[in-house]
Amino acid sequence: MSTLEVPTDLWPIADFFFKGMGSEVNMNDESEVALLFRSFFFLYLVTVILAIITFKLGFARKLPLMKNIVVYSVLIIGTFLLTLILGLNLPLAESLVVAALILGIYRFRLHKERSNEQHQS
Repeated sequence: MSTLEVPTDLWPIADFFFKGMGSEVNMNDESEVALLFRSFFFLYLVTVILAIITFKLGFARKLPLMKNIVVYSVLIIGTFLLTLILGLNLPLAESLVVAALILGIYRFRLHKERSNEQHQS
């Protein structure tokens, strides 16, 4: 079998990157395989960036350098596995967008509240 089926009912962010692929990829055609890998890489890259933003907004504690390296390495590897397994079937990137927005709003309101307390003192 030299064709790979691409789902046509993708979530919006995955659909954006896999648009134009059609429903099948001919594995013998180098340009189609390259397009498949490029689309997956962009979806993975967006997922990693959103996961890093969500992590930074959700965990305010500063970590030492080695712990930071370990955390981000595990985050990058784990995000690759999640994108590979679930990236096309579930709204992984969309969920990270929602989480980042909620955490961003929370952090903004917390910052605003703390600055108001300092001005009142």
